[in-house]
Amino acid sequence: MMKRLVILGSTGSIGTSTLDLVTRFPDRFGVVGLGAGENLDLLVPQIERFRPALVAVRDDEIAARLAARLGRMARQVEIVRAAAGMCRLATMADADMVVSAVVGAVGLEPTYAALAAGKQVALANKESMVMAGRLLNETARAAGGVLLPLDSEHSAIWQSLHGERRSAVRRLTLTASGGPFYHLAVAELARVTPAEACRHPRWRMGQKISIDSATLMNKALEIIEACRLFEEDPERIAAVIHPQSIVHSLVEFCDGAVIAHLARPDMRLPIAYALHYPERMELPFPRLDLVREGPLEFIAVDPERFPAIGLAHRALALGDAGTIALNAANEVAVERFIAGRLPFPAITGVVAAALDRVAAADCDTIAEALEIDRRVRVDLEENPPLGNAY
Repeated sequence: MMKRLVILGSTGSIGTSTLDLVTRFPDRFGVVGLGAGENLDLLVPQIERFRPALVAVRDDEIAARLAARLGRMARQVEIVRAAAGMCRLATMADADMVVSAVVGAVGLEPTYAALAAGKQVALANKESMVMAGRLLNETARAAGGVLLPLDSEHSAIWQSLHGERRSAVRRLTLTASGGPFYHLAVAELARVTPAEACRHPRWRMGQKISIDSATLMNKALEIIEACRLFEEDPERIAAVIHPQSIVHSLVEFCDGAVIAHLARPDMRLPIAYALHYPERMELPFPRLDLVREGPLEFIAVDPERFPAIGLAHRALALGDAGTIALNAANEVAVERFIAGRLPFPAITGVVAAALDRVAAADCDTIAEALEIDRRVRVDLEENPPLGNAY
């Protein structure tokens, strides 16, 4: 039976990898809806190829440009916009699964809407769990929605936990590539440019997530996500640098045994696992050859070079308000780094300042989470934490 997909973030790296699988397996997957920001050069060919009934974009101006680019085909697809449009897309009656692959806090509302509608959600938008993971879990349980991890690290943990008693789990360890700078002298980090930060040595990703990987903020977000996704104690979740990106996560059990998930660094593998769960698919991709890969390294995270991991634990101690502040401040700081307004090491400095200013609190509604997010961003704009450097 064909599974009908809505893909939120169709022009990003996860979205395009998902569509590659749809193209390869047209008898198993179809597309009924696409959501994107403003990359019409990718979105228009996707619409022409997959013929979705509904498409969501960022705003009215982009919607008008899209309609003009589509020409006569615009009559065959409904174009909606902004958060309301994304939520409508996420709750399409025809959709069997929603792939939540947008980047940033904008993914929270449509992810919540999909779960509230009882949808299967293949989740790559880690910010949703960071901002409101408890609420998303509760909503999924109440409405019959299902959360399936798409990130390679969380998919690895998910697969390693199958058939195991949760009480037997001692520790979850997420691996991090270390990005392009784990070997660079700390004093040199202030000279790093956005272009250099985006040259990830193992993965091809979008600009924001590449920079998060370079600061290890991506791993900080994933630690928070793992806490909420697997409802695990933060003290039982660790990170280790593994430059080869072959081991994606490890699960240690009470008897000392460790199950490690190994695979080539290809996001199509965890995506295919989620799309076709609970069965595995025969995939036509190169296989892992450990002899050819050579030695696998594991390196402790240096807190001076990568303060983001410590910031994740600080944020978790502050509850929802802390993790929302961490994510909002990081998004703001990354934008300023890209614009040349902030040096690379100051990204985590902005996040630390935001955590200093937030009071511990949990959220009972998505509206409360979004309001904390808004207040943090306004405060950073009106009261720059790093003076002229900001």
